[in-house]
Amino acid sequence: MAKWRKKGIALLKIAISLLLVYFVFTKVDFGAVWGILQKSHPGFIGLALLFFIASKVISAFRLNLYFHQLGVFLTQKSNLKLYLLGMFYNLFLPGGIGGDAFKGYLIRKKFEVRTKKIIAVLLLDRLSGMLLLFVYACLLAVGLKYRFLSDYRILFGLGIVLSILAFWLLNKRFFGYVFPVFWTSIGYSALVQALQLISLYFILCALSIENHMLTYLFIFLISSIVSVIPLTIGGIGSREVTFYYGALWLGLNQDTSIGISMAFFLITAFVSLLGVYFHFKKPVLLVRSNQ
Repeated sequence: MAKWRKKGIALLKIAISLLLVYFVFTKVDFGAVWGILQKSHPGFIGLALLFFIASKVISAFRLNLYFHQLGVFLTQKSNLKLYLLGMFYNLFLPGGIGGDAFKGYLIRKKFEVRTKKIIAVLLLDRLSGMLLLFVYACLLAVGLKYRFLSDYRILFGLGIVLSILAFWLLNKRFFGYVFPVFWTSIGYSALVQALQLISLYFILCALSIENHMLTYLFIFLISSIVSVIPLTIGGIGSREVTFYYGALWLGLNQDTSIGISMAFFLITAFVSLLGVYFHFKKPVLLVRSNQ
């Protein structure tokens, strides 16, 4: 029964992704979007890819920081392999075990650590990233010159303070065993999201977009938050819909906005596909020799 339930959820996610993508491309000119992508500057795309990879490396370091607090002293190299495999599973094997679940399974299999704690640190790792997406989105919202946003600048600033405070209290109250690395993990998250913003900036440069850069970065942050919601496969569809409506509401070109979204997805897919190597040759989880 559980097996069929997982398959049903996977099929539902695939269906939702396909429906959202179909919806978006009935609203925009696919030929125009493809033309935008074809004219992209390869040098800037290379830089976008480089900064995206850097963001994922730092993200893997953040997760390993949590693992170390559980007494799981994985080497950074082993953890990077495991992280890349998880990216591949999340995007390319929706019918199988999810990337996070598989990472948790391998950790639980090799090390004597409670499943509950493994799930907790995987969740905290995700929430830490989402927190900084929200913080950066609020900061950009304060700087954007839109009347319906400028009226709420105080609320955006208050939202930043309250969200960090709420996450701090959550960690201190319920996850004391990883609380000592709270601020370090926040620092890692800030760097991860900053690197991804730089990656998107170079995508904008590659597509010769010179106007409304901050607005596109703002939409990207919102789309990144939406894509975390587990309704689609790897955020496919949900990110494009967010870019479409973000462009519509903020007075931007929808074809260009979808082109940006697709460029970021292609970079994500390329990096995630590299994890296929560790699907066939499962990574050996080595620990630091000084432990």
